Amino acid sequence: MKCAKILVLACLLFGWQAGPAHAADDAPGIPPPDAAALGNDISWPQCGTDLPKPAEFAVIGVNGGRPDTTNPCLLTQLAWAAGTADAVAGTPVPVYVNTANPGPDGPWWWPTSNAYGGVEVSNPYGMCDGTSTAACAYTYGYAMAFDDANLRGVPDPAHHLWWLDVETGNSWSPETATNTADLEGMTAYLQSIGAEVGIYSTGYQFGEIARSIDSGSNLNRLKNWIPGAASTASARANCASGPITPGGTITLTQFTAASLDYNVTCPTIPPTPPQTAPIPSPAQTVDPAKVPPRARMHLARAPRNIN
Repeated sequence: MKCAKILVLACLLFGWQAGPAHAADDAPGIPPPDAAALGNDISWPQCGTDLPKPAEFAVIGVNGGRPDTTNPCLLTQLAWAAGTADAVAGTPVPVYVNTANPGPDGPWWWPTSNAYGGVEVSNPYGMCDGTSTAACAYTYGYAMAFDDANLRGVPDPAHHLWWLDVETGNSWSPETATNTADLEGMTAYLQSIGAEVGIYSTGYQFGEIARSIDSGSNLNRLKNWIPGAASTASARANCASGPITPGGTITLTQFTAASLDYNVTCPTIPPTPPQTAPIPSPAQTVDPAKVPPRARMHLARAPRNIN
């Protein structure tokens, strides 16, 4: 169904481009006056550029724009983030990873079974047969998260908060249920090693990609990071918007100024619980030496990242 996938991707991209515009409260070339009290998120687009003075906190991108790539400046940027106030106080630097569900119709790696890295992945959707099923999407997401945690160079991955960057700019299946399974697979692996997981997306984009979430999904109750604001004030206002996942809590909101992303920490508000508690995924040990090589993932266009 390659043609169908490309068509849906084009529609999703159009939906992103046609999203609501925001008036710039902070001039685009001038950092906000309260920049020192805010956070930044940076990744591969900032390689070779002058980074701002360490802010209150930072979130660092692990990938180079696609789930199967590495940010070439990851270690340098993690070292910069170690100088932020939160990191100095002992909070591990949060990271974010790209997500996608490309399916089997292309040059990228796609699972043909539930086996990965020499173990059998516990899969709530059954057995993967190499097609574009929810079972294969779950295994694919699990594998991408394993690679992010073990092959990209993130030190002590279990102690970081991992944000899943869910945006329409990457390749997604027209079947939203399989996209949900993909994100659940990523979440399952990261939670199995003891890491905390959150979702970065807008309500519109997440709805286009994943649609409704089952009450037993491990995507419930996750922290939410909401982009789309135009200033510190509107970012703070977005803290009061509805979460994008059931029982979720909006903990960060984002806006852009002077070609950098800035982030606001939202007040802590107890989440509204979903109908039932999510089903945890058991921890699994995967041997990095047995991970199969992967070809580059084809995209209909260059992906849009957080930065």
